[in-house]
Amino acid sequence: MKIYRRLQPVKAISFDLDDTLYSNYPVMMAANAGMAAYFAGVPALKGVLSQCQDVNFWFYHRARVLEAQPQLKHDVTALRIESYYTGFLALNFAPDEARSQAMAAMAEFVLLRSQIDVPQAIHKMLAALAKKYPLAAISNGNVDTRAIGLDGYFQVIYHAGKGIRQKPALDMFALACEQLAINPRELLHVGDCGRADIFGAAAAGCQSAWFPAYGIGKPLTVLPDIELTDVGELSFLLS
Repeated sequence: MKIYRRLQPVKAISFDLDDTLYSNYPVMMAANAGMAAYFAGVPALKGVLSQCQDVNFWFYHRARVLEAQPQLKHDVTALRIESYYTGFLALNFAPDEARSQAMAAMAEFVLLRSQIDVPQAIHKMLAALAKKYPLAAISNGNVDTRAIGLDGYFQVIYHAGKGIRQKPALDMFALACEQLAINPRELLHVGDCGRADIFGAAAAGCQSAWFPAYGIGKPLTVLPDIELTDVGELSFLLS
């Protein structure tokens, strides 16, 4: 562990989810492969299967949706639904059928992207910390915390979307502090991304612990208060 600034008293701890508490990249790759298999099993898509199984087809329609509705960058679930919907419209599905197919595809994707084996060290540390501190989950993504067995550790869980902006915007940090009835400086946020988590926490007036275990997040532009190389290093908060 590296200490850049002495921590002020901590009354609650928030955690990013993807690529902080588990490696998310292989999960997303498996989910994309799983969606190809899913599309192959939908009879109504038989005539357009080659397009449905082409990730570039969906990336193209994702870009179209973002161009028309840039606010959806803060809501990965709504963005994916609208990308599916726009794609199915382009494949000559009627609007009602396109919407139905989009919702069904989204439900399958959430199931696939939530097939995560969270390391036992993470479970152990969260369980120990939850006995002493209120814990919050603050995520830009849409993983199902119940499906991956993490929901029981957190008093509050926030996902970007439905009017809540993604980190580094202050929304989820502010909501967590408000609901946990603490001052921002009393929240220690643990995350992997130098921009979303560390810059976001600093902008919100919170303390931060950088945990870049999987090498996915963006680089630092501001220093965290501490840097972790192993989740077990958080045990100093238990003494």
